[in-house]
Amino acid sequence: MATPKQQRINPASVPAPRPKAGKSGRPGGRPPGVAKVKKATTRDWIGGARLQTLPLAIAPVALGTAAAYVLPHGDAGPGWHWLRAALCLIVALSLQIGVNFANDYSDGIRGTDKHRVGPRRLTGSGAAKPRTVLTVALVFFAIAALAGLVIVIRTEYWWLLAVGAVAIVAAYFYTGGKRPYGYAGLGELFVFIFFGLVATAGTTFALAGTVTLESWLSAIAIGLIATAVLMVNNIRDIQQDKLAGKRTLAVRIGDLPSRIVFGVMLLAPFGILSFFTLFYENAYLVYFALLAAIPAVGITISAKTPGELIIALRLSAIVALVYGLGLGWAIAF
Repeated sequence: MATPKQQRINPASVPAPRPKAGKSGRPGGRPPGVAKVKKATTRDWIGGARLQTLPLAIAPVALGTAAAYVLPHGDAGPGWHWLRAALCLIVALSLQIGVNFANDYSDGIRGTDKHRVGPRRLTGSGAAKPRTVLTVALVFFAIAALAGLVIVIRTEYWWLLAVGAVAIVAAYFYTGGKRPYGYAGLGELFVFIFFGLVATAGTTFALAGTVTLESWLSAIAIGLIATAVLMVNNIRDIQQDKLAGKRTLAVRIGDLPSRIVFGVMLLAPFGILSFFTLFYENAYLVYFALLAAIPAVGITISAKTPGELIIALRLSAIVALVYGLGLGWAIAF
């Protein structure tokens, strides 16, 4: 039975026991078995930019520039403007890097990357704050917008502002927003349009004021290669994307059909290449890109592990770079 003195004590005035500090030095410590997440280093941020995807930005600009270079005149003057060409490259590279970081941010906050088996992502791994990753993405989108604005001012094709705005919005909502179209199986369509048709034909138009048959055909070819790169990446993540509710085209059509579609996407541009060999004597040299394309298709068809598909992805990116630079050189020279 409590004494009168004990009865007079207000329980609220008694301080609660302090939690015992753990190994981390904080009250309660780190939960057992949970490793400390290392903060993102410079190397991690470079990795977040996904440099292996940059050929998808370089190749269409090279093709579009070459198609404009061979034109003596256009509505905008001579078919070669080095500053405009450089600005087109900045737009393409900035959009590519921006969409990579935006994808990292959006997939990370949704929890999609919790199940991934590839290289770790900045947001999903906790190595960087989501807001920081988003800020970096927006900075690159701003660089693309600024470079695009300079192109519009110099060409006075003001309607290109709308094209640029749509490209930036599409880049963000690929995996961003409440209903990202990349989660609905439309990612390949976005890549084909913006990193194929728009990037290639847009470069030609910005330089020469017109778009030629060479520009359209090469745009279709490089657009198919770019979609192949995305496809093999999504094939690698089919099981993980299913768990996360991400309905990519690969998830929708299934594993084997996706591998077959990848092969068609990657090899079809070499059929288009036959047209260029009729009019440009050095275009046949671009067939050397098959040395990377054929192994990429073979590996993808037979791959059993994610590591094999990563090799196929890297080979596909090499195909994009060799095809774009090689055919661009053949057209221009």
